[in-house]
Amino acid sequence: MRGPPEGAISPCSVGQLSVGADSSQREKLNHGCLAMGSAARAYRSLQGLFAVYKPPGVHWKLVRDTVETSLIRDLNSLGSPAPRQAIRFLPGHCEGTDRSELTLTAARLPVLADHPLVKGPEFHRLKVGAGHRLDVRSSGVFVLGVGHGNKLLTDMYSCHLPKVQGGGRGSCRALSLQSGERLAVPWDHISRDKLEKILAVIQGTNQKALQLGDFGVFSGVDLKSQEAYELAVKGLLRPLQKTPPIITGVRCVRFAPPEFTLEIQCLNETPQYLRKLIHEIGLELRSAAVCSHVRRTRDGFFTLPDALLRSHWDLRSVEEAVRQAGPRVRAALSLGEAEAEPEQG
Repeated sequence: MRGPPEGAISPCSVGQLSVGADSSQREKLNHGCLAMGSAARAYRSLQGLFAVYKPPGVHWKLVRDTVETSLIRDLNSLGSPAPRQAIRFLPGHCEGTDRSELTLTAARLPVLADHPLVKGPEFHRLKVGAGHRLDVRSSGVFVLGVGHGNKLLTDMYSCHLPKVQGGGRGSCRALSLQSGERLAVPWDHISRDKLEKILAVIQGTNQKALQLGDFGVFSGVDLKSQEAYELAVKGLLRPLQKTPPIITGVRCVRFAPPEFTLEIQCLNETPQYLRKLIHEIGLELRSAAVCSHVRRTRDGFFTLPDALLRSHWDLRSVEEAVRQAGPRVRAALSLGEAEAEPEQG
């Protein structure tokens, strides 16, 4: 009886296939699944809002990009999933009694397309959104959102929650001209009582403008009703649409002539508007004032203790910040939606 021709595949050899991964391959596969599961869970835990502290002299885009880069690095450090395993038939030779026979052996091999050196890191970018922005010269609470938190940022804008600028420092010491000269301006006649009178006029003017305008329509309540009074006591009486800058409260927290510090509670403002306000206060005092620093101490339901410093812009700290802010975010946004329902009706 003649044997199979040389180079042919032996049927008995094909039937004796060894399929299955050894213990080391199974351990790598399980480790990859756990790594992928932990990275996916970590990414889901980032879905929400949190606050960081923006230092002065840094653009808000650089702050956002730095936080995003740090989160991507930490997520990728959790490990990437093991490459998928595929069955491949490897050719081989089986030494027979009279001649060598070509055989096929089934083996489980990793898919090269899933290798980290081929496909790169698991996370390339995150969708990090920015809340109410600060210019380069300003500092303070800066709200960010990841993933689903970007929609929460939009809801936060719609609620028009108040912001507090607690570091509006002004100085009446000198006035700089374009030529580089510095002219001394009078400030000896300025007292705390005169400053507080001007602040009371500014706050009263804003409140009167709100009462004479469409503020009651925007709030969905009548300003002469008991409901409006209760909302005003709680500090929840605010417009529900985009309006010009509104100052709801202003007070002097530090008076050390020629320098003073104001705490301003406002809506829809910009740092440029606050600097202009300090300049106008100096003119009302028969002097000249320049705003040296603007620091945001509160943005909606986020305050300075909630803002993460530069050393805490990492995955673990952001996860904890999102978890702690979650209940407050849901409560504040649900309250804002409840106030908007009468207006829609």
